[in-house]
Amino acid sequence: MKKLLSYMMTALIATSAISFAAAPTEEQMMEKEKGAWQAFKDKNADAFKKFVSAEMVGVYDDGMSDMAKELADMQKWDMKSFEISNFKQTAEGPNGVAVTYVVKVEGTYNGKDASGTYNAGSVWVKERGNWKAIFHTNMKQAAGS
Repeated sequence: MKKLLSYMMTALIATSAISFAAAPTEEQMMEKEKGAWQAFKDKNADAFKKFVSAEMVGVYDDGMSDMAKELADMQKWDMKSFEISNFKQTAEGPNGVAVTYVVKVEGTYNGKDASGTYNAGSVWVKERGNWKAIFHTNMKQAAGS
């Protein structure tokens, strides 16, 4: 029994070490976030879907969103540029990560200027071995912030 318990503990420790080693770095998550933004900017739905879960939800100042709405809104944007700064990550074990950051956007939405600085955040989970965003929000900073 003592030997079995020893084997079980060794297996548990080894599994935990492998799991924690699999948690992404802040740089890796920032690249994923940038990849999703770039795909959106380029209006590349197939590339966007590689980063974002089909079951994603979004919360914005104009309401809630799902994947279908995100893809429709993608076509309404004419994004010239985006720049991410102040990126921070909080990992929840090896399979969940929340990120927050500031993104400066230049572009129009439905022909109207939507340029500005936005506070943004996403929640990422490991889905079938791949990291996918399941939640996203961004809100334009108030004037003078």
